[in-house]
Amino acid sequence: MRFPTSKMSKAVCFVCLVLLLRGKGSAATGSQQMQNAAPSRVTSNFATISAQADAARDADRIEEAEPLYKKALALRPNWAEGWWSLGTIAYDRNAYSEAAHAFQKVTTLAAKNGNAYVMLGLSEFELGRDLPALQHLEKGAALGLSEDANLRHVALYHEGVLLQRAGKFQAAQETLEQLCLQGVQSPQAITNLGMVLLRMRDREAPTAGSDDVTIVSRIGDAGCLAAQKKFDASKKELSEVVSQHPEYPKIHYAFGIVLMEANDLDGADAEFKQEIENNPTDLVSRLQIAASMYKTNSAEGLPYAEEAVKLAPQQPFAHYLLGLLLLDTDDFQGAIPELEIAREAFPRESRIYLALGTAYSRAGRKQEAARARGKFTRLNEEKKSIPNSEQGSQLPGSGQIRVGDMQIAPPH
Repeated sequence: MRFPTSKMSKAVCFVCLVLLLRGKGSAATGSQQMQNAAPSRVTSNFATISAQADAARDADRIEEAEPLYKKALALRPNWAEGWWSLGTIAYDRNAYSEAAHAFQKVTTLAAKNGNAYVMLGLSEFELGRDLPALQHLEKGAALGLSEDANLRHVALYHEGVLLQRAGKFQAAQETLEQLCLQGVQSPQAITNLGMVLLRMRDREAPTAGSDDVTIVSRIGDAGCLAAQKKFDASKKELSEVVSQHPEYPKIHYAFGIVLMEANDLDGADAEFKQEIENNPTDLVSRLQIAASMYKTNSAEGLPYAEEAVKLAPQQPFAHYLLGLLLLDTDDFQGAIPELEIAREAFPRESRIYLALGTAYSRAGRKQEAARARGKFTRLNEEKKSIPNSEQGSQLPGSGQIRVGDMQIAPPH
């Protein structure tokens, strides 16, 4: 990748050339000549050394190129292309700390370059700096990447892994499914998608050579087929693996998630209920059932949301979902404290304020209703100035919102 030379750099070189051509006949004093000669020599040296560095890099003489880039950057520390080349050389030889330093320089000098943020994130991934790595990968994707498909695929894979490590399973699923849609089905990506559907953290990763590896991989294959809208093939694969391992942890939950993608909500609810039967303390299956019943059969979904709150009173999404279901069944007094808990946890989620405004209004609390609706309007106005790719709570094109690691259709 090349960074174009700026107009300012070209102007500096032109001035230096003029000064050199003036020679002894210049009207400048001896002191001025000495002052002007120094920057001209620096510019001349930089041009020579940087050209030598590029030539060595292009000829794959990496051991020669690296020190030359360092010399050139010592002369011109704001040379973004040089930092990029130095970073890629360090990354290729697994010197990830040096690579991260170089790419950090590039992001400072070329703040709109998505590729630089991605390479910084990949370097941080290798260093075990998961949080900044994820932030930089996401920022690089938001800024846009080059036409290099390999870089986009590598970035998506690592972003998916980092989301899975952080327990952001739905976001990880969406990210890894993009690879499936782009025809990338590496064993690592498939395994990670299987782990995501089964809500596995790294500590629960299948041991090499165990039956778990095959199960997780088959779940990942089925998830990839579903992402490609090959629902019949996906259901067939899942039906087989579920029938062979009906008590495997979260296997019915994974099947339910895929059936939801196929818009088979009844089938999905049946799988979630089977997961609860296998594991009576299962939280996420209850939340999925309650969410799927919101607005269609809120009264029937209510017990699942209530059970979820009892199982995990610290889970704000459970309170939010319970509040919505109570509101939809006209228990606005009961909905208010649940929605207030959700608001405290997610103060920037506008739709919580919309639901609260409705509940306050029905309870006759007009001033609080007006404040909640005003906050809803202000947050929505703020979102208009933020690109869709940076609106983490809004699922593009889905009409759904994510609160924490769960998603639900918004209240109307």
